[in-house]
Amino acid sequence: MENRQPQSSDYIVIKANDDGVSVIGLTRGTDTRFHHSEKLDKGEVLIAQFTEHTSAIKIRGNAKILTQYGEIESEIKK
Repeated sequence: MENRQPQSSDYIVIKANDDGVSVIGLTRGTDTRFHHSEKLDKGEVLIAQFTEHTSAIKIRGNAKILTQYGEIESEIKK
């Protein structure tokens, strides 16, 4: 039986304000790589977690991001 310690990782909430918001998980370690991606449509919500494998999350498109540190809106490049 595996003895695992509880992991207290940060969560973020991403709510798409428009269709086509991209959420991309990036790995940690010596080589940063994409390891997961999602597309959100308007009104969809994704709850993401930083883990031992995920060190960064990239968000492209118009979305509201909620973290324990506050709220931020991503913008569309025009």
